[in-house]
Amino acid sequence: MIEKSDKSYTVAVCLSAIFGILGVQHFYLGRFFLGLIDLTLSITACYAYVTGHIFYALLFLGLDYVHTLVVTILLLTGSFKDGKGHMVCYPGQKFN
Repeated sequence: MIEKSDKSYTVAVCLSAIFGILGVQHFYLGRFFLGLIDLTLSITACYAYVTGHIFYALLFLGLDYVHTLVVTILLLTGSFKDGKGHMVCYPGQKFN
């Protein structure tokens, strides 16, 4: 049986849309490993940019952006689980 998460759908979507490349939505949802991956990609992209490695900066930032886009779409469609394995549901979502 699928259980509904106690985390707010609206907060999770907003965090993903605004601060997604930093992984804030993952920390909020209790998925700390994914949050660390996003944060590491962002920091690595910034470091590569500052040190003059523009290609690598764009590569890491692009990977982070694609991951954030996928997570945001999964959140919007009600297909993403929190750290406890519970579904983050949009308002009125029905389970089969």
